[in-house]
Amino acid sequence: MSQIAMLNEVPDIVGKAKKFAVGKHKNQKRRDGITSFSSHLEGVVNRLKNLGVTNEEILSAGWLHDVIEYTDTTFEEINEVFGNTISVLVLALTKDLNLSNKERELQYIQQLKILTPQSRIIKFCDISANLKEISNSSLSKSQKNKQVRKLFHYLRIIKTGLSDLKPNYPRFQELMEGINSTGKKFHQRPINI
Repeated sequence: MSQIAMLNEVPDIVGKAKKFAVGKHKNQKRRDGITSFSSHLEGVVNRLKNLGVTNEEILSAGWLHDVIEYTDTTFEEINEVFGNTISVLVLALTKDLNLSNKERELQYIQQLKILTPQSRIIKFCDISANLKEISNSSLSKSQKNKQVRKLFHYLRIIKTGLSDLKPNYPRFQELMEGINSTGKKFHQRPINI
């Protein structure tokens, strides 16, 4: 039975996205070599839920946000299985691996500047999950500092749009305080949203 046929047996779109993402990222570890990709994705989705996100497309994209960048999955496949809204949310959060590292980073920064509110809240939760992983990882101090600096840079880019979203999510400030607390350990100035 094909993966798509198996997914059709899952009744809800979020469950389908979870099953798809966990299957695609099977046996993959994060940069720390310890954290499984599925643990990271679950951390992102749990943060979304803790903020009060109930929109199934946002939660599904939370599960799928790394699948194009880190697996052999294409945009077209996501679009076929999950539809246009979810596939576009995922694509908005995906770096273009066809570019050189420098070009990829510059292009990604431009993407972050124009994120929709839905993709912006996913990125916010992704940054939070990434910071926790980095803080708990066995990476060298300099590697941790470099990664945290990059994540805080991303957060500063999406900050303006997040301030508009803050009133919709009662636990937003709690998550932001956790981010700033981790950042402080790595000598990052707090970000006020």
